[in-house]
Amino acid sequence: MFNTHSFIKDKAAIFTALSDKIWDVPEVYFEEKYAVTTMEEALLSEGFSVTKNVAGLETAILGEFGTGPTIIAFLGEYDALSQLSQVNGVTAYAPIEKEGNGHGCGHNLLGVGSFAAACALKEYITETGAPITVRYYGCPAEETRSGKAIMTKAGVFDDVDLAISWHPNTANAVMNIATLANYAVDFKFYGKSSHAAAAPHLGRSALDAVELMNVGVNFLREHVESDVRMHYAITNSGGMSANVVQPYAEVSYLIRAPKKAQVMDVFKRVEKIAEGAALMTETTMSYEFKGAASNLIPNTVLANVMQEQLNTVTPLEYSEEEYEYAAAIYETFDEQTEAEATALFPKTLLTLLGDKKINHFPIPLLPESTMMASTDVGDVSWKVPTIQVATSCWTIGTPPHTWQVVSHGKTSIGHKGMLYAAELMANTAIHAAEHPAVIQAAKNELTERLNGETYVSLIPEERGM
Repeated sequence: MFNTHSFIKDKAAIFTALSDKIWDVPEVYFEEKYAVTTMEEALLSEGFSVTKNVAGLETAILGEFGTGPTIIAFLGEYDALSQLSQVNGVTAYAPIEKEGNGHGCGHNLLGVGSFAAACALKEYITETGAPITVRYYGCPAEETRSGKAIMTKAGVFDDVDLAISWHPNTANAVMNIATLANYAVDFKFYGKSSHAAAAPHLGRSALDAVELMNVGVNFLREHVESDVRMHYAITNSGGMSANVVQPYAEVSYLIRAPKKAQVMDVFKRVEKIAEGAALMTETTMSYEFKGAASNLIPNTVLANVMQEQLNTVTPLEYSEEEYEYAAAIYETFDEQTEAEATALFPKTLLTLLGDKKINHFPIPLLPESTMMASTDVGDVSWKVPTIQVATSCWTIGTPPHTWQVVSHGKTSIGHKGMLYAAELMANTAIHAAEHPAVIQAAKNELTERLNGETYVSLIPEERGM
């Protein structure tokens, strides 16, 4: 019988070294050239065939092994975040490079953990002759430009039977969740400059248009559904000179809602507000699409299967040094962070942790819920039954997109969580391979949840994707 745990343990040094290499060279969306080259070398060394430039994306890659009719895919990511540079393994803010990039969401672990799971399933196929094809998808730009949404629109998941992924977290739990759909757009306003004191009447302020747009959207908040989120950032205020009427200004918007149709409805209303702001200021407006993600479709069948693996696999263990590190990281959090920790962990579970500050035990399957965040895994889930798991790679209470996450990135805590996730994902895939009825039941559930809807990408056709 194939032993996933032994396989991953025997190759742990290879997987952790690979993750560390990607951590060392943090690259943001669509710039992950080092990461994708590193993954290509790893895939080839493990006997996968490799396809590059998947869906026309330079930093997307596909590794494949086997010829079986059932295709099981593992989804990997490797993009970093800007301005989150941080020394590994220290318990105080210490950037390696001022305003440099850093793996503030643990995607160095995510991409390699999924790769490790793919390697385990490949070995299982080799040993047993199972009629399975395993694929590893290296997916760029999850954080900002939704690479998997572009890949899904291009049809690269159309023949996949089951998709599995994970995410570094502060808990060992099946991600029995839906997520919000989103739509990201930059609004650009064009006015006319003039001397703000001598001839203000001749100018047309693009910055005024941005500010009026933001006011209008803030009034809109009362008139949308309660789960809608509208985030904005002024990315170009028109310059640093207050005595000039600004001829150009730009604001970036990210709109979220539980359903794709809701997102597009809200976007159209926001667009009208932008048009109104341009009319009020006698400027002109254009907008540029930046990215979109569909809401994630949960799957109860797969959640139960993955929970079985979580209940069966040997729980994580930590050394006193690891607990001390976690306790020191925990001390860097404020009251808000502690509130976030208690929101995720029921008080009874926090009591079990005591002073250890690392979740070492599996959490029971929680009721299905909606996470107030977005992921481009959502697009895949409209096409393929999809399941994810979270494992403890960070101290309890660690918020994503922070220097504390980056500090965990090359630690033994992060490594253990990554390998644990790989084992859980591989075991879930093997269970599905050995019980084909599971995959069919998961497909049936997806069909029922969609209730006649079909996948329609939120990416505009003019993007050419």
